[in-house]
Amino acid sequence: MHRIVIVGGSIAAVTAASTLRADGWDGELIILSDEDEAPYSRVPLSKGVLAGTQTSASAALPALPDDVELRRAIRAVGLDPSRRVIQVADGSEVAFDGLVVATGSRARRLADPGQQGELVVRTLRDAEAISDRLPGARSAVVVGAGFLGMEIASTLRDRGLDVTVVDREPPLRRSLGSWLAELVVAKATERGVHFVLAPDGVALLGDPVSAVQLGPHGRRIDAGLVISAVGDLPNVEWLAAAGLPVAGGVVVDRRCRVGPGIVAAGDVTVSEHQPGVRLRTPHWTSAVTQGRLAARSLLDPSAPAEPSDHYFWTEQFGYELKLAGMLPYRGAPRVIAGAPQEGSALLQWQRGGEGAPRSLPPRSTTACRSSSSRVWRDRQTHQARPQRRTRSSTRHRSVRPRNYTYKPAGDDDPVRRANRS
Repeated sequence: MHRIVIVGGSIAAVTAASTLRADGWDGELIILSDEDEAPYSRVPLSKGVLAGTQTSASAALPALPDDVELRRAIRAVGLDPSRRVIQVADGSEVAFDGLVVATGSRARRLADPGQQGELVVRTLRDAEAISDRLPGARSAVVVGAGFLGMEIASTLRDRGLDVTVVDREPPLRRSLGSWLAELVVAKATERGVHFVLAPDGVALLGDPVSAVQLGPHGRRIDAGLVISAVGDLPNVEWLAAAGLPVAGGVVVDRRCRVGPGIVAAGDVTVSEHQPGVRLRTPHWTSAVTQGRLAARSLLDPSAPAEPSDHYFWTEQFGYELKLAGMLPYRGAPRVIAGAPQEGSALLQWQRGGEGAPRSLPPRSTTACRSSSSRVWRDRQTHQARPQRRTRSSTRHRSVRPRNYTYKPAGDDDPVRRANRS
């Protein structure tokens, strides 16, 4: 294998490239990215970059090795596995011996075709566009109350905007479960965020968009900013004629393999978590783990799979939540340390028993049968132990990006330890 091409400029792509070099592979290595910018972290986009307290440059990922060729603003439009070539938008082709598919995903949008003004937070330019409008905005509607929507709402509220969050379902309940969701929502409400349920969905009004309508005949909510945070769509269209397994994403096995000499990693992938159940895990730690594993599987198809502890994190409304285990959590947790009412606690949910989600695969040992979440006190904790907690699991703008954007949480992380106990 003389040339490996990585399609995509995400953290999964960068991790794959760095792993190939770190493991001693010295062939020609090319990254094709459809963005103009050098690879950057999406972690701070909904926080510091959106708020305008963090520069775009601070989101940049560490520089690639000098012997990695990064080709920017190159969009892949097709793949011919039999000829081992990638077709790009300018009509040219890029040959490969090994391929890493890491094209990520894009924001799902609600606007009608041609309707202008819908805002999203997916790329650096998206976050900058909203940040530029904040000085003249007084109000915002955020459609979507998942992790991203709530982070955006938290940032905008901190900037003094009147914020309304609209969703079909109660905020965060599908993501976190009712107990933990209610804890966060109570804090958000205390800080002045308004929540509106729209079980029949919403329509975006105006051109450019300036309001949302609840359901087909519901009330109208006007706002200076209308931001959609309603999920993402994996970028798989360029693979339509390639004959690769695609079902809600590029289907990968436990080693991130797709086909002979082809692997995939990051938000573009979907994998089987139990027989007949395929899931996407579009999170930072998953992308890093898959990027590393994809690179090694490309060089050695029998490379051992890496176990995943399903580690996530989010920061919003003064809370930092670090989550290990499959979501959502059901029922009330056991308090291992601290006190939730005081804003700092280590909590554990048992998977067995009544109410456990059927979609969760059975675990073979008691060490992995629980999920944990740590809720840190906001400013005090960040100021008291900023260096001890260097990792990828921090998004707070008061910590320098390189302390949190690029370093995975270690095995000594208290949440990961509790999840294995």
